[in-house]
Amino acid sequence: MIIDIHGHYTTAPELHNQWRIDQLAAYKAGQPSPAYPEISDAIIIESIESNQLRLINDRGTDLTIFSPRASAMGHHEGDQRISLEWTIACNNLIKRVVDLFPGVFVGVGQLPQSPGADLTETIKELERCVNELGFIGVNLNPDPSGGMWNTVPLTDKFWYPLYEKMVELDVPAMIHVSASCNVNFHATGAHYMNADTTAFMQLLQGDLFADFPALKFIIPHGGGAVPYHWGRYRGLADMLKQPNLSTHLMNNVFFDTCVYHQPGIDLLVEVIANKNILFGSEMIGAVRGIDETTGFYFDDTKRYIDAAKITDAERTQIFSSNARTVFPRLDALLAAQSAGQSAGAGA
Repeated sequence: MIIDIHGHYTTAPELHNQWRIDQLAAYKAGQPSPAYPEISDAIIIESIESNQLRLINDRGTDLTIFSPRASAMGHHEGDQRISLEWTIACNNLIKRVVDLFPGVFVGVGQLPQSPGADLTETIKELERCVNELGFIGVNLNPDPSGGMWNTVPLTDKFWYPLYEKMVELDVPAMIHVSASCNVNFHATGAHYMNADTTAFMQLLQGDLFADFPALKFIIPHGGGAVPYHWGRYRGLADMLKQPNLSTHLMNNVFFDTCVYHQPGIDLLVEVIANKNILFGSEMIGAVRGIDETTGFYFDDTKRYIDAAKITDAERTQIFSSNARTVFPRLDALLAAQSAGQSAGAGA
């Protein structure tokens, strides 16, 4: 089985996207948010079949962990009420995709966050995502201010109530920022990479996993700059009198394979321990074109893993086993499906 742990609903229906525009316009005008539109199953099916499902079939992946579009989370827009309304709409839409395409997608939730807001609604939505929608994880924005970084580090005790609930529910979080409202930082080319690298350094400086040994974070986009500068971070850990990274962070922190060229993947699998790498593509995401040097889509990351100089056992770990370890609820779901199929075959 090949599990893509990094998928976003970047092709969500225009009715959904237009509601967001109208919602923000109403907020700015001091008016209540408009009613959410009726979106038919047929519209959702078309938006998936002609996009994600087509590429899933073409590229040979089996299951995609699917969440709302990251760049559209927009935590810097409006206030916590606006963020909550938008988040609920986005998560409900993901649930509908999962239900319409069983066995193809499994849900991960967006969280309502807003600069200066507490975590009350964030935790409530986390519980709803897991307990009511059946999601197996969430995306956590370390910078709800959209590139201004008007927040505290991930190691600050401000975040602890959320982490306690994550551990209780046994779900990981992907550390993923949203759009940038800072003119200095292009969203997907700078802000995303900055945030991935910043999150790792925050974790290195702190001692979060001493307090939460079961907490798990996925840092996407191959871990930002971290694998390329692994020696720097090992050296900084030494200078800061922190333990070796293998024990200080790497039992709790994982990187995906959203790295869009073969040399980048080759570096990742050489530098980072196999157990810490999870297959992901973020297809129809930040980079959608065809690489003229290969003739294939940049985000067809399965090709890179297939070509990497690793063993078949290591490849299996990256493609599926590691994801099942990091997402315990996914492992339980797949185990239950397998048991049901076995029981049906024996009936």
